[in-house]
Amino acid sequence: MSSEKVSLKKMKKNDGLGWIQWMRGWFNVVQEILLQRIMASHLQIPFHLPPLNHLTCIVTGSTSGIGSETARQLAEAGAHVVMAVRNIKAAHELIQQWQTKWSASGEGLPLNIQAMELDLLSLDSVVRFSNAWNARLAPLHVLINNAGMFAMGGAQKFSEDGYEQHMQVNHLAPALLSLLLLPSLIRASRSRIINVNSVMHYVGFVDPNDMNFVSGKRKFSSLSAYSSSKLAQVMFNNVLLKKLPLETGISVVCLSPGVVQTNITRDLPRLVQDLYSALPYFIFSPQEGCRSSLFSATDPQIPNHYQKLKTNEKSVCTLFISLNCKLTNCSEEAQNVETANRVWEKTLELIGLPSDTVERLVEGEVVKCRYRTH
Repeated sequence: MSSEKVSLKKMKKNDGLGWIQWMRGWFNVVQEILLQRIMASHLQIPFHLPPLNHLTCIVTGSTSGIGSETARQLAEAGAHVVMAVRNIKAAHELIQQWQTKWSASGEGLPLNIQAMELDLLSLDSVVRFSNAWNARLAPLHVLINNAGMFAMGGAQKFSEDGYEQHMQVNHLAPALLSLLLLPSLIRASRSRIINVNSVMHYVGFVDPNDMNFVSGKRKFSSLSAYSSSKLAQVMFNNVLLKKLPLETGISVVCLSPGVVQTNITRDLPRLVQDLYSALPYFIFSPQEGCRSSLFSATDPQIPNHYQKLKTNEKSVCTLFISLNCKLTNCSEEAQNVETANRVWEKTLELIGLPSDTVERLVEGEVVKCRYRTH
């Protein structure tokens, strides 16, 4: 069989997951939903944190849900926390509330927390945020890409940059942010990039040539867009695992928070929201859902686990932390090296960065992004 025919055959198969992968994926999703409380029964509420006065952490999407709990608990443990948010006013109001409660508790010094504007629906905003932070020449120990969107049942919408919104908010913008902040992450010793992902990546499928669902090959749905964007994020970070030199000291982690009651359901009909809220046994509160984020950001063994993956030539998947704060495997599709490399290349193209971005940033060079402020 000629190489052209083999290539065509592969293309035909790459229209979606095979039915066995699809079944395995949904088995993982349903299992996590039904058993998450049992799986995480050994974890404390709230999650125990050691003193973190030595850490500077950026948490995106931290005015509600998992992000809010993550930011607050990190700050109460002593970390310098930067809330990277779209709604600065809401962030300042939250900070004021937290400071008031903290002061009333008599715990000591005020929380070291601040807010900076970041809108993931604008790649220009990501560049402005990154430039502003890097200009401080300060180390960044932990970047938590927490912000995400799942417009359940919603129509297909595009960002101001022309990209499907789920793909931009859940993958493209966090990828750009992670890369542009590499200089600050390198300044810190043993820093971490934490990506709040989802078990839904197990049922995702990414076509690197149609990441925005515009070709018509696949019918758009909010579920397919969400799961696709989460899979793209895992694939991208699988390649970042290989490209980042061990000497940078940066660990790259993806995680599942579990099924969590957050305002991600705000776009659903009221009846569905009420039904969603009526299942407290199966659904985590934000305080429960943030535990895998806090674990990934602070557990002292994370760099050691990452180093083992980094030095193992057979490893194709970066660290993936389950909702029970234990290491697990990413999906079978996420371990498709060929597709992951194509997702990496296409992502760099879409976010306006050159193909040798990581190498140049590690060497201390300045890399210009197409989405730059004028």
